[in-house]
Amino acid sequence: MAANTNSPRTMESRHRVATVLATGLFVLLCGFIAFPLVAGLIASFRPGRELVQNGLAISFDFSTMTLDNYKYLFGFGGGNSGVDSAKYFMWYKNSLILTLLTVVLTLLVCYFVAYGLTMYKFRLQGFLFFMVIATMCVPFEILMLPLYQEVTALHIINSRAGVILPGLCAASTIFFFRQYMQSLPKELLDSGRIDGCTEYGIAVRIMMPITKPAFASMAILCAMGSWNNMLWPMLVFRDTDKFTLQIGLNTLLTPYGNNYDLLIAGSMFGIIPILVIYLIFQKYLIGGMTAGAVKG
Repeated sequence: MAANTNSPRTMESRHRVATVLATGLFVLLCGFIAFPLVAGLIASFRPGRELVQNGLAISFDFSTMTLDNYKYLFGFGGGNSGVDSAKYFMWYKNSLILTLLTVVLTLLVCYFVAYGLTMYKFRLQGFLFFMVIATMCVPFEILMLPLYQEVTALHIINSRAGVILPGLCAASTIFFFRQYMQSLPKELLDSGRIDGCTEYGIAVRIMMPITKPAFASMAILCAMGSWNNMLWPMLVFRDTDKFTLQIGLNTLLTPYGNNYDLLIAGSMFGIIPILVIYLIFQKYLIGGMTAGAVKG
């Protein structure tokens, strides 16, 4: 007689095997993801010449691990490290200011665009949303030259406005806000109007607090995109005192000499802002990502 493959014991055994395989797969993926971060952290405590000779590796040789790289980073080392560290923190400040402005302005603009496309009915509504989504299919490399000509014609080259304005109305952020707002009851608008609230007041005082999870999720993604962006700011900025951290670190690698000591320590120190933003908003991240998946 053939064994009953649908018996509770057989199903429990299959469930255990599936759990073990899934756990092993995720542990393996976590290892691949964590390797560059751990290896970079270890390399930041070693002389830069070892990075050139041995590359990134996870090996704890405490005889070669020192705090010299971070001393150079904060200006306590010798040689030209003080000059380099001064430039580094200038780039760091520029990146912080640019990221903060980009996140705040992008979230506000995209929220109101998505709010209008979701909460109101008007002619060409579907076509306008289609045009917004269509821009997501165009690679940035195609838009790069027209955008550069545009910021040049507007005389905002070599300024923060030249970096922020072209990407202010992000299609992906508008799409996310719209999907989230579709799960919200439209009766809230009527309730606000009955209470005498203006249309702007409804959008800001009633609907905006409800979309807090969406704001938190997009704040993380927008901050990561702005902080790690190098290509477009490198095209717009011309003065070294306006460089962002990513551009500045790239200038440490030259044909005439490479400052790996400052580069590796500066790269690891540059992770802190994104890590802080994630820790602040992470409790809203999953809720914001999943809320728009089901309409209610």
